Amino acid sequence: MDISIISVSYNTNKLIIDCLESLQAVSGIEKEIFVIDNASTDETVKTISVRFPEVSLIANSENRGFGAADNQALPSCRGRYLVFLNPDTTVAEDTLRNAVSFMDASPQIGLAGAKILNPDGSLQPSVSYKYPGEKHAHSELTGLAGNIACVMGAFMIAPKALIEELHGFDEDFFLYGEDQDLCWRIREKGLAIGYIENARVVHWGGQSEISTPPAALFEKKLKAEYIFYKKHYLPETISRIKKAQRLKASYRLATLKILSPFVTNKSNLLNKAECYKIALKMAQAKD
Repeated sequence: MDISIISVSYNTNKLIIDCLESLQAVSGIEKEIFVIDNASTDETVKTISVRFPEVSLIANSENRGFGAADNQALPSCRGRYLVFLNPDTTVAEDTLRNAVSFMDASPQIGLAGAKILNPDGSLQPSVSYKYPGEKHAHSELTGLAGNIACVMGAFMIAPKALIEELHGFDEDFFLYGEDQDLCWRIREKGLAIGYIENARVVHWGGQSEISTPPAALFEKKLKAEYIFYKKHYLPETISRIKKAQRLKASYRLATLKILSPFVTNKSNLLNKAECYKIALKMAQAKD
């Protein structure tokens, strides 16, 4: 088996149909597909069961989070490589073949991402060269392999044996941050993160969080950052990060207060203010 594809769904019924159909169209490679549904309230489970009987489906009774759900499929995977694929994506017909060829030819690469495109064909940020809060870190990044920090988690390919050795995703991350953490741990082992330019993936993005209020979404992402900080950065680095966030949030809140009488879009201003209040509160919290 060349690859085991793992996709975690949460109320993405319409989109995952397109995703699975794009995978069905792929030829010339031996693959298996796993979908782990995190207690969707739409028709996702029923749709997959009826329309895609070849897919190995795990239907959770509760939302276990992204990393934990991905990990559920690992014991059953038979592929040499694992592909973690978002349900709100479609892959080009040659993407999986190109990804496997890239990994076979690159033993120094522990995990690689694809060229992630918007539905209109424009490029999404597919590669990051810095981790959250990295500018405040000093010695922590010494010795990490390669120059890519992480790739977008919408598509990631890695050797199955390596992911098993690392025990998969860190389940302390419920949603957001687990891809950055996995890339960090792979680089710690002396393997670099790669980018496969001829592996193209269309990504709609954020569909499972479409009904989440902006401030609540911001808080989820910031909480994930703090988990990342505590896992990988020294206490003095975290103190510098918190100080910088306190100063920024306080300044922004003061600025918004001054500008408030002159702003017509009050809803946008209130959302920004709420986000900075959340940032200030988390930066002031004691460990």
